[in-house]
Amino acid sequence: MKRKEMKALARLQIEGKIGPLFLVSFVGNIIASAGSGFPIVGVILSFILTSAISLGLIYIHFRVAADPSYRPRVGDLFNGFNNFWPFLKVMLLSSLFTFLWSLLFVVPGIVKALAYSQAPYIIAENPNMPAMEALRQSERMMKGRKTEYFVLNLSFIGWALLAIPTLGLLYIWLEPYMQMTMINFYSDLKSSQGYFDPFGTTPPPPPPPFGEQF
Repeated sequence: MKRKEMKALARLQIEGKIGPLFLVSFVGNIIASAGSGFPIVGVILSFILTSAISLGLIYIHFRVAADPSYRPRVGDLFNGFNNFWPFLKVMLLSSLFTFLWSLLFVVPGIVKALAYSQAPYIIAENPNMPAMEALRQSERMMKGRKTEYFVLNLSFIGWALLAIPTLGLLYIWLEPYMQMTMINFYSDLKSSQGYFDPFGTTPPPPPPPFGEQF
């Protein structure tokens, strides 16, 4: 799909569901920040809670994409706690590697962040996949698509600026719109590269041995 098609589909997918989607996101942010007031332990707790809630939100948006009759519920957020450990490992490793590449220069760090951007979705659908394999899978899926993904993210800057005069009220619509657009990008990656059907559950083919990556 082209960028405009992904965004148009996202608007259709969230139609009539803005309220529930914003509510689960709002509650998720409150839960994720629960430990932020405590030093050290609070940072660790917040990172764990943020990972679990982020995974729950991915599950919710996957379901919105797959089932037009589904209406998100706050309780669905907690599904992310079922498989949050594999997701947490992916988030830790991607953050670490991106940081290390950023030490070389800003651009390599951005490139790596784009390369790893699909790993959270991959591990969400394949919780038994090792974290390193999820990262390598994301790198292969994003080969030749990084610029497209970068531009897709930039395309929301105008909306973000428009949200400022509304005191952030526009984000009630903008956040689920962005989230669903990114899900559609991931779905397009899967279908266009033959990994597995859009929003399906068949895992991608196993990655080649590490040495064959280079």
